[in-house]
Amino acid sequence: MRNVDNSSIVTELQNIFKRYSSEDSFVLNDVSLSVKESEVVALLGPSGSGKSTLLHITGLIDSPTEGKIIFENKTVEKLSDDEKTFLRLRKIGFVFQYHHLLQEFSALENVMLPMLITRRKKKEVQEKAEHLLKMFGLQDKINMFPSELSGGQKQRVAIARAMVNDPVLLLADEPTGNLDPETAQSVFDDMLQIMKTNNMSAIVATHNYDIAKKMHRQCSIEDGKLIEK
Repeated sequence: MRNVDNSSIVTELQNIFKRYSSEDSFVLNDVSLSVKESEVVALLGPSGSGKSTLLHITGLIDSPTEGKIIFENKTVEKLSDDEKTFLRLRKIGFVFQYHHLLQEFSALENVMLPMLITRRKKKEVQEKAEHLLKMFGLQDKINMFPSELSGGQKQRVAIARAMVNDPVLLLADEPTGNLDPETAQSVFDDMLQIMKTNNMSAIVATHNYDIAKKMHRQCSIEDGKLIEK
């Protein structure tokens, strides 16, 4: 994947340490990472290495034991819970290994939900959700419920939901981990193309080296340390 020339840093972790009790070893040990505008960073490592912890800290779901989190040039790790929630809703998108779609809602309604929470007009919300689902090739699936969709289709809906509020930063935790290799490649290629179109930055945790090679940079977590590949 081409190099990113834009020098504007969207998010930065500075000297992050994380452990869950004073008796535990550090899950993250003096980790620093910056992500530029439009840059997609692969985060490699086996299960339990700390990939999810790093994503949760970056997305303000979890707090570091020590260290600083900077988002759009503002220090954010000490914001109130309400301020963090507002920032996540408006600026950060999350994709997880399991789709977590609401079974009682259609694909379209699942994608619309994050925008509806921000109290935008329903017509605007529906048009945006339909546009995203069309970009993922799901224009004929918008009224189907999760039980009627394949695994790859469900994950595309989940990714569209994460992107619907035009986040500055997308955090994806093994987004294709539950899919077969061919479907995983297809879903990721769609996700990457839409991120590129929307100048979206992202950190994508994966154990798939073929997918990681398609990103701008590859990092791994080894013994709590972040290693640039």
